[in-house]
Amino acid sequence: MKKLFILDTNVLLHDPRSIFSFQEHEVIIPATVLEEIDSKKRLADEIGRNARSVSRELDALREQGHLHDGVPLESGGTLRVELNHRSFQNMQDMFGEASNDNRILAVALNYHKEQEELPEEEARQVIMVSKDVLVRVKADVLGLVAQDYMTDRASDPDAGYAGYIPLKAPDHYVDQFYRDKYLFVSDLGELAPSLHPHEFAILRDESESKSALVKLNAEGKRLEPLFQAHDPVWGIMARNAQQRMALELLLTDDIPLVTITGKAGTGKTLLALAAALTKVEDERKYKKLLVARPVVPMGKDIGYLPGEKDEKLRPWMQPIYDNLEFLFDTKNAGDIDKILMGMGSIQVEALTYIRGRSIPAQFIIIDEAQNLSRHEVKTIISRVGEGSKIVLVGDPDQIDHPYLDAASNGLTYAVERFKSQKLAGHIHLEKGERSKLAQLAADLL
Repeated sequence: MKKLFILDTNVLLHDPRSIFSFQEHEVIIPATVLEEIDSKKRLADEIGRNARSVSRELDALREQGHLHDGVPLESGGTLRVELNHRSFQNMQDMFGEASNDNRILAVALNYHKEQEELPEEEARQVIMVSKDVLVRVKADVLGLVAQDYMTDRASDPDAGYAGYIPLKAPDHYVDQFYRDKYLFVSDLGELAPSLHPHEFAILRDESESKSALVKLNAEGKRLEPLFQAHDPVWGIMARNAQQRMALELLLTDDIPLVTITGKAGTGKTLLALAAALTKVEDERKYKKLLVARPVVPMGKDIGYLPGEKDEKLRPWMQPIYDNLEFLFDTKNAGDIDKILMGMGSIQVEALTYIRGRSIPAQFIIIDEAQNLSRHEVKTIISRVGEGSKIVLVGDPDQIDHPYLDAASNGLTYAVERFKSQKLAGHIHLEKGERSKLAQLAADLL
């Protein structure tokens, strides 16, 4: 039986092509949603871009007929723009204020009551789709079925790809690995689960008296030792197994895309910067280090900032400068600015200016990548030119973007989409190394 899906504004602003994600069912867009999208289309950010994309999608569908009568979709369903389905009266008794959210809910409620009056074999289920939690709560109070927009969710956040697994094997396999410096996956047979290229494993014997850190090669045939990160990297030593794995990916030139996730204090940004400085300044593998992060505030925005571009960006980029000050061991305020100015090979900027660029032969670090949408991640990675390496760093549990969550953000999406590719590697850092208090806060709060 076909269903009726009522879309909230935030669904379309999150994914402009969401109207094509409901297969053979009917999609209904209340007129209030069009008004809200119209109010966003002049914004210069991702929301404004999506508002304009939605407008173009709807305009293209007009060629197939009047939208208020319903037009067929490529997914097999239909789309209808609802001008004013009956009235707001049914909502007036429960939620008196005629807000935009309540008007959208009124459309869903009126359709629901209309379907209840039909014979059971003809009635269709009405579902309110919104990324706004309170809208879903209100819908539930009204007796409506409500759900989040799930189509773009990459995975269950608690069962995501970690980049490594524990691997138990009989003693002679561990001895063979230390003797030959490799181990064929085919030799392990059923003992080895399905691994992805560059995925790590902590190989242990059955008595757990012997262990080794191993990595599947790009071809997916051999488990090999870690070749990098045995010595300090720009003065930084790996403090745990996962940090060693991260440095292995960061220092391997044949892996142009690296994604690193983990809680606050696990060393994600510091390790990436240390590896980048080694590659750019010591080995001269790349011409420049480019560090960028999205300008998304935590809490209330402080508004416009005075000064030139660099002065405006400094508060947003300060976490990057904090890590650079640690790596360069600066003593006085302003020393890091003099160092960076003298080196000339390190560029720190906001992601606002990355669209349209081509970035060859550079080591690129995107910090706080969990605040990026799928489209933004695609835009950024597609900027990477020949000979460049890009590292996406972030914590999917600390998202400040209003329309993203742990499963639908661009970082998680990139991890899941690239995990089976030879050109990419991923690691999830678990153990906090900033301080005992920072680790405790990450675990408890």
